[in-house]
Amino acid sequence: MRGMGDDGLGEGSRVALLVPGSPAYVDLVLALLADGIFPVPLDPALTASERERILAPIEPDLLVTSQEQVDDLLAGRADRQRSLPRGRPIHCTSGTTGTPKGVWSGLLTSAEASALVAEERDLWDFGASDVNLVLSPLHHSAPLRFAMGTLLAGGRIEVPGKFDPAAVTAVIAAARPTTMFCVPAHLQRLFAHWDEVGVPDLSSFRLVAHAGAPCPDAVKRRLVELFPDGSTWEFYGSTEGQFTACRSEEWLAHPGTVGRARPGRTLTTDSEDRIWCAVPSHARFTYLGAPEQTAAAWRDTTAGPAFTVGDVGRIDADGYVHLDGRRTDLIISGGVNVYPLEVENALREHPGVQDVAVFGVADDQWGQRVCAAVVGTASPDELAAHARRVLAPAKRPKDYVTVGELPMTATGKVRRDALAGLAP
Repeated sequence: MRGMGDDGLGEGSRVALLVPGSPAYVDLVLALLADGIFPVPLDPALTASERERILAPIEPDLLVTSQEQVDDLLAGRADRQRSLPRGRPIHCTSGTTGTPKGVWSGLLTSAEASALVAEERDLWDFGASDVNLVLSPLHHSAPLRFAMGTLLAGGRIEVPGKFDPAAVTAVIAAARPTTMFCVPAHLQRLFAHWDEVGVPDLSSFRLVAHAGAPCPDAVKRRLVELFPDGSTWEFYGSTEGQFTACRSEEWLAHPGTVGRARPGRTLTTDSEDRIWCAVPSHARFTYLGAPEQTAAAWRDTTAGPAFTVGDVGRIDADGYVHLDGRRTDLIISGGVNVYPLEVENALREHPGVQDVAVFGVADDQWGQRVCAAVVGTASPDELAAHARRVLAPAKRPKDYVTVGELPMTATGKVRRDALAGLAP
C-alpha cells in the first residue's frame, strides 16, 4: 500500500468531483487513477440532498467543489497525468428507478490495467494525432472514457463547455477534431443548426461514435451522409460496462442493430430474453453498498462471469444484437408484453416528435395502460393516427401528454419513476 500524500489521499481513497468538465478535469482523473485513487465524477448541479444520498454508500475521502482544489491536487501529480490508470472512475448509474449506485472496479493488477487501456485504444484506434471534441458533460462515463483514451495515446482534447451548436461548429472549423462522442440529441441540434448556416468541413473526422439513446432512422442516415465514409459508429453499453460496437455500414445492412459483441466480450440471452455480457477481469465490478444488487447483476456462464443491466433483446444468427427494452420497464397491458423502447422508436418516426418516453399506469380494465409523454409539435390526434399505422393495437398509447421536457436524471436518462405522475 502506498502512503498518504500531503493532501491526505492514498491508495484506495475516493475523491468526489463536483466541478465542471475541462481539460484539467481529465488530467486530474488520470493522475488520481495513476496513484490508485478513485475519482467519483458527479454533476456539479446536484442539490445538497442529492449529493448526500448518492455519496452515502461511496464514502468519499474528499469533495472537490472548486477549480482551486483541482489545481492544488494536480500540482503534486504533474508527472502522473499520463501514467497507467490503476482502475476505473467510480461512475454512478443513472438512477432511472431509484438512487444511483456507484460502480466499483477496485484496484487492478498491472496486467489488468494495461488491458483496460489497450481495449479502448485498439477498438477506437486512438493515437497521438487525435483531437477529441468533447460534447457531453465529462461526469458522464462515455465522454470521459473517450477523452482519457485520447490523452493516454498522446492526443489532445477540446472542451467547448455547455453544448451549443454554434460553438461546436466554430470548434470544428478551428480545431479540426478527429474524434467525437455524441448522443442523438446532439446530432439533431447540430443538423438543425447546419440547415440554417451550412454544413462545416467535416473531413478531419475519422471517428464519430454515438450512444446513450435510440437514434431516429433519419438522423442516423444523415450522420452517415455528412461525415466521411467509414467514420461513424454506434455502440451499446451502460455505466457498468460495454457490450457492442457497430459501424454504420453494418447498421445499414442490419437495420435496428446495435452491433455485435466488442472484442473480449461474449453475449448471451436467458429464458426471459435478458442480455448477459461475459467480460474479462479488468471489466468486472460491484455496486458499492449494494451486495444484493451486485449478486443479482452477475452469474457464471461457460464464457466466464457475466453481468446484466436488465436489458432485453435478441441476438441474431450473425451475432447482431437487437434491443427490445429493459425488463424492469415492461408494461403488461391486457396480458400483452409491451416494451416502451419499441413504442418510443415508432413514435420518433413522426416528424413532430422531438423526444418521447413511454410508460405504464395502473388501469382497472387493462391492468396497465400504455401512455406517452411527448416533447414536440405533434398533437395527440396526429400521434394516435401515426400509432395506428405503425403499432399493433396493444402497443398503441391510450394517452398522450405533451410536455416541455422529460424528467431526467443527472446523467441524462429518463426518470421512469417520475413518468406516472404525468398521466391524465
